[in-house]
Amino acid sequence: MLLAQPNVEKREIFFKWGLLENDYDDNKFVDTAIVGNVDFIVTNDKHFNPLKDIDFPKVEIIDIDTFLEKIKILFKKTIV
Repeated sequence: MLLAQPNVEKREIFFKWGLLENDYDDNKFVDTAIVGNVDFIVTNDKHFNPLKDIDFPKVEIIDIDTFLEKIKILFKKTIV
């Protein structure tokens, strides 16, 4: 169903960074974040904490409370 949407594009993985050693299965999310050039990954999963100590490629991790605060700030800016 997702692939049928006009704004969804399937990409083949050309690399695997393997940045997370404590929960290898989570690497798919990190690799996707790198390829997607995201600003941050929102998670409360402590397995992502090692990313805070990796300088390249830099993937910022924020928890859900921080994300909600960012959303509140953005929402206030759009109303004003």
